[in-house]
Amino acid sequence: MDMTKPIDRKLKSKFMSKEVRQIDLEKIQTVQELVESFKSSSIQSRNLGRCAAVYENMLTDKSRPTIILGLSGALIAGGLRKVIRDMIKYGMVDCVVSTGAVLFQDFYQSKGFGHYIGSPDMDDVKLNELAIDRIYDTLIDEEKVRNTDKAFSDMGAKLKPGIYSTRTFLAIAGKQAKDENSILYTAWKNNVPVFCPALNDSSIGIGLTELYGKMKKSGKKMQFMIDPIRDTYELTQIIAKSKKTAAVYVGGGVPKNYINDCTVINIGYPLRGHHYGFQITTDIPQWGGLSGSTLQEAQSWGKISKEATKATVNIEATIGLPLIVGYVLQKKLYKNRKRIKFVWNDDELKKIEYK
Repeated sequence: MDMTKPIDRKLKSKFMSKEVRQIDLEKIQTVQELVESFKSSSIQSRNLGRCAAVYENMLTDKSRPTIILGLSGALIAGGLRKVIRDMIKYGMVDCVVSTGAVLFQDFYQSKGFGHYIGSPDMDDVKLNELAIDRIYDTLIDEEKVRNTDKAFSDMGAKLKPGIYSTRTFLAIAGKQAKDENSILYTAWKNNVPVFCPALNDSSIGIGLTELYGKMKKSGKKMQFMIDPIRDTYELTQIIAKSKKTAAVYVGGGVPKNYINDCTVINIGYPLRGHHYGFQITTDIPQWGGLSGSTLQEAQSWGKISKEATKATVNIEATIGLPLIVGYVLQKKLYKNRKRIKFVWNDDELKKIEYK
């Protein structure tokens, strides 16, 4: 800077009006208080505090936006099953879009099978010989994975002939889970639709493909079909017929793109982007991939409203999500929020009721 020129003191003080507050762990006793302190800290802790504030705005908006949760990554292996289940149980989300792996591992655990602590430095060839699969530092029993694959194959074999969306198929799976800590079971119990647009890219798809091969060998044809376009049509109706929509993205990938794409599909309703959005991601925008793309970039497509309240925190989900959800739960921000009931007639969303 040129020290010979006078400094605009008024403008300088405007820039420096908010001081970073140091986190005081002697005073903080709860997750809520910790996340509250993040709002006046810096770097990713402040971004996490911003995400919590956006979530608070979603949940307390009197126009009752429909909140859509996108899930990707090793979330169940990472210990987040009950965190996600609680988001559904307490009415903190109204609709879920997930990768198949998250839902498969949820159903796997509903059968009494577990994930186990391992290490990224283990001998993977030896693990393979023992029928153990590794997810970074977590272990899963391949024999029990195949048992769960077969459960989905058996489920498909008993379906009535017809065309299904993943929403209708996963509701059947949720009903069969019969586990109060299950994401799928809790969603089914609370009328929360669950979509999995890349269902076949998972062990659920493996189980159903094995059924397809078995029937083909016996000279029979599959009596049911899971239609991914019907999926898109159904979620688009949820977005189009809601007063407002809000998106929570955990990770990125197909669920994030799917939640965004359904705002710009023309099925005879005015097109509008999400009014709120926040994302938890470890990716970064400069590689050009969707998982790290900013919510501002989504505004260029019209997928996020130009008036939207939005935030992003670059942090691993097993750290970020429990902190944000813990803040909401401890502050009881869900308490006065009405439940949504989606009334379906086959693939047509007849109406949205608020209870």
